[in-house]
Amino acid sequence: MSGYETGGTVDRRRFLATAALRGATVVGTVVGTGAGTGLIGATALGAVDADAAFAPPPHRPLDPAIAASSFVEGRITGIDGGVLAVAGSYGDHSRVRVTNATSVWKVRATTAAAIETGDGLYARGVAMPDGTLAADAVWVNIVNLHTTIRGIEKTRLYLAHGQHEIVGNLVADTTNATYSGASPTADLSRLHIGQDAQVLGAWRPSDDSVDIVRVSVGPGAGSRR
Repeated sequence: MSGYETGGTVDRRRFLATAALRGATVVGTVVGTGAGTGLIGATALGAVDADAAFAPPPHRPLDPAIAASSFVEGRITGIDGGVLAVAGSYGDHSRVRVTNATSVWKVRATTAAAIETGDGLYARGVAMPDGTLAADAVWVNIVNLHTTIRGIEKTRLYLAHGQHEIVGNLVADTTNATYSGASPTADLSRLHIGQDAQVLGAWRPSDDSVDIVRVSVGPGAGSRR
């Protein structure tokens, strides 16, 4: 199973296999504010906004009534009612149970109805005796990439991430920018070709593009891993 508990010997960030862009796993580091990610709130296991997927793992709860967090990542290979079959990046397989109480992020706050076979998944929850993960939060196709802006159009950005060329879709009423760590703004006019940019968004498996939630440029906007 690709699940693991907070505080284990395996670094949780290794499991943020956030996009299979042209067959290569992409992992990023989140920086900047959590504003504009389309989700506000928390559960007993932690925050549920997009930034929470990349935050350092919390300490084991002091309250023994609250179970330690477990995590699952990978590609969704099947959906049976409220149970997602997930193939992990390291050859393992997991089952994730999603309920009406599960927070679901896919570009913005949504419902389990938006989850599709073939999507990437990063889920947090509690491991159950039957081997499933009872998810309190699921981030679908989430990516956080250090890129360079190669082109700008009205509805998209053209980005370079290592050897990959990525199309970044600008999403109406969602995409925002942060400049040098300032508050997010819908004004994208200060983006220009050649800038290094940290891009938080959701990968589209159908065409390998990314729906951009936030693009951060300027000092403090991220670093290569």
